[in-house]
Amino acid sequence: MTLKNTAKSPWQGDATSATVQADPTTSFSTALQEVMQVHGFRFFLAASFPQADKLGFRANIIASNWPQELIDRYDASDLFWRSQLIDGLKKTIMPIYSGIGIFAQPASVGSSEELSRRFEDLGLHNTVSFTLHDAILRHYVIMFSGLRSPLDEQECARMVFAVLKALDSYSLATEPPLADYERLTVREIECLRWSASGKSSEEIAIILHISSHTVNGYLKAAMRKLDAVNRMQAVARAYRFRLI
Repeated sequence: MTLKNTAKSPWQGDATSATVQADPTTSFSTALQEVMQVHGFRFFLAASFPQADKLGFRANIIASNWPQELIDRYDASDLFWRSQLIDGLKKTIMPIYSGIGIFAQPASVGSSEELSRRFEDLGLHNTVSFTLHDAILRHYVIMFSGLRSPLDEQECARMVFAVLKALDSYSLATEPPLADYERLTVREIECLRWSASGKSSEEIAIILHISSHTVNGYLKAAMRKLDAVNRMQAVARAYRFRLI
């Protein structure tokens, strides 16, 4: 059985327990809004980092004050997961400061001019973005947008730390119960690992000295535990959960 960590961080004040008891998403959103206002931005957005089996924009949003119209249009553009924003955040752990072009990909700038103008019209001229992980390795994208100039290092550090405290409370309140994928057997993980290497059921059977029928049984069990519809999705989720 997985035991939940109940130790309090030295950075969590006495209000932490009250924050956790409230709706975690609302509390997280309120905290991000406070950070936004303190540092002179107009918009904030927190989202799960797009993964192989969850790439859409709207589906990944956790908390935001973006206009609904902009969320709908950006989601329909399918630019989020292939944007310069995500590409840049894959290459650094440092905050990135940029203009409206960060939301598109280089090859699509011409075809997304109208969308870019809408970002500009609404005041999302400049954006500071960064990524964070919580204690159970969930990956997040945080964005603050507005008209203000770049932050200096000290102000940026204060902003990131404030978000980190808010995220820690949100993470503690939304930590999932023991998941089925945590009950994968050694054989199921072995079959997933060899499947990820491109091996067929017959080849895996030879490697593990078992029948191909047994291999298929292990893979089907792994797919069920990972809530996957096929082997490819099971492998993708196994990678995401760092099982293989």
